Amino acid sequence: MDSGAFCVACGAQPPLTSKRLCEACLRVRTTFSKVPDRIQQERCAKCSKHEVEKRWVNIDDADLGEHRLRENLDVVSGATEVAVDVAYQPIDERTARLHVTVEGQLEGYDFADEHDVLIQTSNAVCPACTRRAGAYFEATMQLRSAGRRLSDEELKSLRGTLDELLDEAESDPMFFITKEGPVTGGWDLQLGSKSLTKTWARRLVKRFGGTIKESATLVGMRDGMEVTRLTLSYRKPAYALGDVVRLKRQNWLVSAWQKDGPTLSRLEHNQRTGVSWRDMEKASVVCRLDDQKVVDILNRDSSGAEVMDPVDYRVVTVALPYDDEGSGASLRIGFIDDSWMALPGHVAED
Repeated sequence: MDSGAFCVACGAQPPLTSKRLCEACLRVRTTFSKVPDRIQQERCAKCSKHEVEKRWVNIDDADLGEHRLRENLDVVSGATEVAVDVAYQPIDERTARLHVTVEGQLEGYDFADEHDVLIQTSNAVCPACTRRAGAYFEATMQLRSAGRRLSDEELKSLRGTLDELLDEAESDPMFFITKEGPVTGGWDLQLGSKSLTKTWARRLVKRFGGTIKESATLVGMRDGMEVTRLTLSYRKPAYALGDVVRLKRQNWLVSAWQKDGPTLSRLEHNQRTGVSWRDMEKASVVCRLDDQKVVDILNRDSSGAEVMDPVDYRVVTVALPYDDEGSGASLRIGFIDDSWMALPGHVAED
């Protein structure tokens, strides 16, 4: 630096900063960090969520305090090695205090500031709660069965998959149920999110089989765009995995779900086939999985086994299924065409 240099503020000799200020004048003219003495925030009075970056979320008080500080803290341009320490002190349900220390360097000199910031919380209502209160919904899910009424146990199983989905999904304020209840033959739900409803529909089909019919209804305009409500109608098959059905005078086990219909396994032979949902409308259930029994084998030979009738406890003989390996200690049997029959694919090992 030129030996004739001096501080432009007080005339002091070097060392000087890049703006030709001595250390004392730099400190007098520099506000290293600024933060308001008071920060106002809003909390939903119904669900207790806070607005963070234009989203309403559940957040820990200390994390919320750090976030509010980041939103409002201003550090002088050119600062380096900046470190911020914050301590959260709750005062009451609506008020808290932040004790803040900001340290760093500017022009090679160390700076340290301390701030006390009051955070005050006022009540508001988040958009999701506003919509709930106004009975808002984007989609309707209709739970039905093919040609019959859903049983209470079936409804419980179907409805339970929605609870599972909500537990697994990332938090979303629109993932709510506006209204639900029984209707003739099934159950209807109104939900706040189309995406949630579609995801649930895919889960139902994957677990229980069946079909989904989708339709949309125009309900208005918003910002020049059409606003629609989605209706999904889920139709559960009249049969389940493991049930024995009769189709084209043959008995089959329902062994898997595919997109276009179930996969069936023939009882008498090692044969599998895919069948469409429409073809299955002609099928009838002859033995449900819930009515099948696992029984111990009393005696066996190469083609048959003696087991105890689970109803009257008499010893009966059943033909071994085609996939019997000769080592199982028990069989799954079903009462079909007025007699007990051993079922393939359900051999219980020792």
